[in-house]
Amino acid sequence: MCLFCKIVNKEIPSNIILEDDEFIAFHDINPKAPIHILAIPKVHVDSFNDVSPELMANMTVFIQSIAKEVQIVQSGYRVITNIGENGGQEVKHLHFHVLGGTKLKWGHFSDADTQGHF
Repeated sequence: MCLFCKIVNKEIPSNIILEDDEFIAFHDINPKAPIHILAIPKVHVDSFNDVSPELMANMTVFIQSIAKEVQIVQSGYRVITNIGENGGQEVKHLHFHVLGGTKLKWGHFSDADTQGHF
């Protein structure tokens, strides 16, 4: 069972922000912004490549609810999902990072290897 499935099953504690029948959202343990929340489906889905359109539609509504809950709708926020090893996915369970609470920078590509990829 993956780490996030254990969080869903309450086998591992987490700081839950929002939860419904299909999804759960909790604070990231290694935040990259003042507000850094992970939103995951309760059913195991490996990555964005495997998500159904129906689940994604419901996930969209859930993420919008998170933004309202933590009051970042007006100030703005970023939603990110990493897919596969080169995309930076560390946990093989679909998850979305919801980041906000400050003016977000775009400097995380500075260490990317771009040689021979264009």
